[in-house]
Parts: sequence; C-alpha cells; structure tokens
Amino acid sequence: MNIRWSKCYMSFHFIATTISLLFVARLLQATDILTPSQVLRDGDTIISSGGDVALGFFSPGKSNNRYVGIWYNKIKVQTVIWVANRETPLTNTSGMFKLIERGFLAVIDGSNRVVWSTNSSETVQNPVAQLLDTGNLVVKDANDPNPENFLWQSFEHPTDHFLAGMKLGWNFITRREVYLSSWKSYDDPSTGDYTIHCDPSGYPQLTIKKGDALQLRTGPWNGVGFSGVPNGRKNTIYSFEVVMNENETYYHYELLNHSVISRYTLNESGGGQRWTWVDDTQGWVIYLTSPIDSCDTYGFCGVHGSCDIVNSPLCGCLDRFMPEDPIGWQRTDWSKGCVRRTPLNCSKGDVFLKYSGLKLPDTRGSRFNVSMNLEECGAFCLKNCSCTAYASLDIRNGGSGCLLWFGELVDIRVVSQGEDIYIRMASSEINSKGMKHKLILILALIGGMILLGLCLMLYFKKRKKTNQLAGRARSLSLTNKKDECHDREVELPLFDLNSLTEATDNFSLRNKIGEGGFGPVYKGLLEGGKEIAVKCLSQTSLQGVDEFKNEVSCIAKLQHRNLVRLLGCCSHGEENMLVYEYMTNKSLDLILFDPLKSSLLDWPKRFHIINGIARGLMYLHQDSYLRIIHRDLKASNILLDSDMNPKISDFGLARIFGGNETGANTNRVVGTYGYMSPEYTIEGIFSVKSDVFSFGVLVLEIISGKKNRGFLHRDHQLNLLGHAWMLYKEGRSLELMGSYPGISLCLSKILRSIQIGLLCVQQYPEDRPSMSSVVLMLGNEGVLPEAKQPGFFTERDALKPDTSVSSNVASSTNEVSITLLGPR
Repeated sequence: MNIRWSKCYMSFHFIATTISLLFVARLLQATDILTPSQVLRDGDTIISSGGDVALGFFSPGKSNNRYVGIWYNKIKVQTVIWVANRETPLTNTSGMFKLIERGFLAVIDGSNRVVWSTNSSETVQNPVAQLLDTGNLVVKDANDPNPENFLWQSFEHPTDHFLAGMKLGWNFITRREVYLSSWKSYDDPSTGDYTIHCDPSGYPQLTIKKGDALQLRTGPWNGVGFSGVPNGRKNTIYSFEVVMNENETYYHYELLNHSVISRYTLNESGGGQRWTWVDDTQGWVIYLTSPIDSCDTYGFCGVHGSCDIVNSPLCGCLDRFMPEDPIGWQRTDWSKGCVRRTPLNCSKGDVFLKYSGLKLPDTRGSRFNVSMNLEECGAFCLKNCSCTAYASLDIRNGGSGCLLWFGELVDIRVVSQGEDIYIRMASSEINSKGMKHKLILILALIGGMILLGLCLMLYFKKRKKTNQLAGRARSLSLTNKKDECHDREVELPLFDLNSLTEATDNFSLRNKIGEGGFGPVYKGLLEGGKEIAVKCLSQTSLQGVDEFKNEVSCIAKLQHRNLVRLLGCCSHGEENMLVYEYMTNKSLDLILFDPLKSSLLDWPKRFHIINGIARGLMYLHQDSYLRIIHRDLKASNILLDSDMNPKISDFGLARIFGGNETGANTNRVVGTYGYMSPEYTIEGIFSVKSDVFSFGVLVLEIISGKKNRGFLHRDHQLNLLGHAWMLYKEGRSLELMGSYPGISLCLSKILRSIQIGLLCVQQYPEDRPSMSSVVLMLGNEGVLPEAKQPGFFTERDALKPDTSVSSNVASSTNEVSITLLGPR
C-alpha cells in the first residue's frame, strides 16, 4: 500500500512540475509579460501581444534623463502615453525595471537603489506584469482565473494621457481619484501645473485646474454630452459617457473602431486636445481642443454674465440683469459680473424665466434628483427661497430629472445646441413685461391702421416697378466688362432687398461685423435660422461696380472647403450686396494680432490654418476649372469658421485666366502694403507667384504673431521678412516664434514652416515654389531647398509708392489697401 501510494505521489509531482515548467516557459517566451525572474534593462522593451504599444526606457525631448514609459509601437514618431518614474529620473543607462516578488513594480538605478515603485494593498505569491494593447500595464496573480482582476494597473495612475478604457473620476470605496496631470515641459515629464478632473461635487462635469484654481469646465453631463461642448456629442471615432452610482463616478470613452488610434492629452500649457493618428505622412491630427476661445475661460464674464464669442464686446448680462460695476463694464472689466435688475423678494413671490441656448452654470454645490420631471423640479425650487435656478438633468427623450442651483450662477456662455435653464426672478419682472406687451400691441394696431391707408396709395405706384423686378427673382446674371471675367456668364440666387433688411435688423450697427474697401459687412439671420454675412457696396467705396461683378464672377462657381462660399447677391437700383456664409470666428487678423485672443491659437491650430490657406490657394491656381490669382491675400481676408477652418475671402481684386496663362501686366496695381510682391508693386507684373509671396508673408505672420508691415525690433529697422531672414541665416529661427501653446512639442515642424515661408517670399518669382509644391512640403518631412534673400526686406521705405504716382488709399484697422495708377 505504501509502495503504491509512493508511486502515485511521484507521478503527480512529475505532472505538476511539468505543467509549472511549461507555464513558466510560456511566460518567458511572451513578449508582453514580465515575471519576478526577469529584468528589463535600458535598451530592452516589452511589446504588447498585438504589437500596439511598447514599454521601455526613453529620454524626452532634448533631455538626457532616463525614464520608464509606454509608447505607441507602430508609430514612427515616439509618442509616450505613460511615465513611471516621472518625478525620479535616472541620469544614466544603467537602470533596470523589474517585478519584485509578491507583486511590486520597481525602477532601480545602477546602485541597486529603488527610485520608484508601485504600491498595492494586496500581495500574491505568483505575480506577473503584463502590457495590454490598450496601453494599460497591469500586475495580477498568475493563478487567478479572472483575467480582469488586477492588483495594480497604470490606468489608475495616468500621467498626461487619457486613453480608451480609462476611468477618469472617483472610486468612493477606495477613496481614490484618477485624474490627469500635465508634464512640466516637453523635456520634463514631472508633474506640471495643470490637472483634469471629473468633478462629482454637485453634478459631474470635467474641469481643468491650474493648481487649485479652476481654469475651464465643460458644463454638466446631460445624458448625451457636456452642456458646454455641443460639438463633441456626435463623432465617428469614440463613444463616451459618465457613469454614476453609489460606488463610483467617472467619465470614460471607448473607440468605435479599434483600428483607429486616438488619445486625449493635457499639455503643459493647460490645453486639452483630442488627437487621431492618420498616417506617417500626416501624422497626428487634432480632432478637438479646449479651450476653444476666450469664452471657455472660467468665469470670464463674472456672475450672471453671459459670454458670446460672436459679439463685441464678448460679455453681456443675462436678460433682466445689469452690470454691478457699470464703469468697469465699459472698460471691459467684467470681473464683478451682473446683478438682477429687480432684487428677489421671496415673501412676495418670485417667478422663473426661461433662458435658452446656454452652457449651464458651474454645478459645484448643485443638487439633483433623477426621479423628478421638469414641472416638479420647478415647483420644488420655487418653494425653496435659496434655490436660484433649475434645469433638466437629462436632455434625452424630451428631458428628465432635476438639476438645482443655489446661490450665484457662474460661467455661462452662449453655445450652439445650448440648453434651457430657468432662473429665479422677481415677480414684477413678469408683470412689467406683460404691460409692456399690451402697450406695444395697442400702438401697433393704431400704427397699422395709419400705415394701411398709405400702403394702398403706394400700391399702384409700386406695382409697375415690382413687375419689372419679377423677371429677375430667380437669378442674377452678371457679365463682366473688359477682361475681368472673359465674358463668362454667371448665375446666382437673387436675394431681395426686403429679406436682407429684415435679416440684418435694418442693417443695424449692432449687426455690423466689419468694414473693408468694398464697404460695410453685416451679420444676418434668415427666416430658416441660417446665419449669413451681407457685404454691401458703399456709395463712397474705392471699389466699384466692376469689383462687385468681378467678385461674383470669380467665386460663384468655385467649391472648396478653404474658400468662403457665396450664397447669392442682391442688386436693387444702386444697392449692390453679396451674401456669404457666416464665419463664427470672423477674420484671422482679429485673433492673430490681438494680445489676448492670440493665446487661443496654439501651434496645431496655426499649422491647420497655414495648411488650409495653402490648399485653398492651390485650388485657385491649378485645381479649379478657372485659374484665379487672388491679388489681395492677407490676414484680414482669411475668415475662420467655428472649428478654426480657414476660408479665403474677398475676390473683388482677383483676376481670372484661362488655358496655360499664369500671369499678366497691369497699369492698375491693387493690393495691400506688406503683402504685395516686389515685381507687382514696382513693375505691375502679377502672376500665381505674386500670391505665393503673399502666402509666405502670411506664414511668417501666423508663426510669429506679428504684422510684417509696422514690425519693430530694438536691434534693427528690418520688417518681419528681414527679421526672419536674418535669424534664418544665423541659425536662430526659433527666436521668430511668438508665445503660444504647443510650441515645445513641434519645434521641427515650426522650423520647417518658417523655411517654407521664406522660400515663398524670395526676391525673384522663379525662385518661389508653386502652391502645389508648398502643400507637399507642408505635408511631409523631405529635405527643403535653402531659402534665398526675400524681397522688400532691406529698407522699410521700399514699400512706399513714388511721390510721382497717384494713389487712392483705403484704410482699415490692420492694414492699408492700395490702388496705384500710373505708367509701368
């Protein structure tokens, strides 16, 4: 019996030992596994099973320090998404990364000293570390049958990257918060000044903080998105939600297509950016960014103030509120915000007024009830004198739940697809409004009777004129004179004067959004809710009917994402107007050269604008069925939509060519000082290379944030082109850059863009690249030719016209447009 038992024991021991050896052998062969018996030395890497991510030692930027990190393995440009020893770097390559027995990861220096390690409340006898394709480094028990049971995971200790599958928020059981913290700089991954949180104090919202100071918030979660980020609700890249229960509250997202590589980052300047990898040519492309504009700055307009990025000034008080500090308000100091026009008096009864299209106020300290409907929510708030506002908690299916505010309302802005909020007001505000409406109705009836008689008198007089205009109601056909449009006939929708007058509120001053050589430009709103920009030909305009016709002819049939779209025109007697799509962010110069607003243009946005202008210009020069030379390309003629996409505008001075024509000579030089090429200004010779010169000036202005014309420097009298050329020759081009976010991450691309700009402004047209070459140079990393001397850089007076030449000058805020007449 003992012999039999001994044989059974020996057989069992042999089988168990064999299985253990096979298991260990598999672990040793796996490239994504680290066991206590293994050591990861500097120069070695662990690769996830699908090959998506790698773990190893790296040095960031120009630093020589060594860190253990995780990066994308299939992308040539090393993109680090997590750092272990971010606060305790190694100074040489003798470091090791290993899994200590019982389940602790550690970074060890050459002196066998632990400089960083994980902590875990639980230890095991057979731990393994594994790098997952999601980018998550996990430690688990090799004997645990549950593959999701982790002792420790890097997803709970992120650095500056928010990845698919992470939970950004609070675990109330472990009392652990997962949040992002920025790098200190491009070369230093230690903890920077900025953090991103999912704030559950009240109703959940995402916040960006600098230290303890709130810089930006998304607005509360509403079931489909965050109330202040309407553009992020629908996308084809990822799905997202906020999860709330008694154990945890967190925000997370999942990729809809796992072949797409997408990440969210918090940069060292406090900007949040969603990146998507396209390919090795285009690299990382920004999908969305925050802050988008000044209105995203927390509390920008103070309490009860509302920020509207399309208005000037940006801040206004909510209806029935007034500035607490009227004098400061006039100085654009909005810090004290607004107060109710009529103080609340709960004992006499208050009411709630509905405000629509808003980012909901800060919800820290708010309360909510998921079972109430909106009517019950309002009744509850009305009974509580300290309740100042309420709104629907979840906007899906018509709205449900109750969100309540107590105290002052902070950080409100106007947004597309904004939400409704009901704000507590004195009951007298409703009564005064009712009496006002009755008085207006009575006066309107009396006035209507008087006007009716006048209308009957004028009816027959206008009938004849109306019949004459009826034939033109469907389209406006314009044929250019001389060589402006080569006798091409163009048809466009015709807007009648009455509809444009109504859309612009009788061309009121508050709707005026610009003024150029052509005339004033007004914002309008058509009956269907479509926003438009109406460009009027002023009677005193230096441009005339020929320019009006020319602009119609040049742009009517052009279709490109980087050209402003002409919707139609209006020609009524002496009134000539062009109707364009409305651009939310107006013109580039208003942001680029404004000390406050320019900080909103980080490098990715600036490069996106440069690339868009280049593509639009390439389309005009070679891809459209007509070859068009713009002749007045400048910052004020670049419009920006809500997503900062650039649109080339103002084709009043453009010229159309056919066949292989690429240029001409003119006796009438038109354009803007600082942007015109030398051969055009001096000889009257213009070509596609004249536009290339203007584009080069724009590139250098966008990178530096400075105007070419009027550029001042303490060390010399050169303009911006001369300054850029001098720095380029001395190998100091980086000094040209302005101060804006994202610089340190893209130094090579910025230097490349500066060189491309200098290639475009070279003295001789034949040396300048075509716009198709420019687009290629912007999109790849090939070797660029050396730039030669630019035109108009030695003497500041070189751009001034000769006193013998007569000139007509039209001034604007940012530059001077000119028309020069004389022999050439």
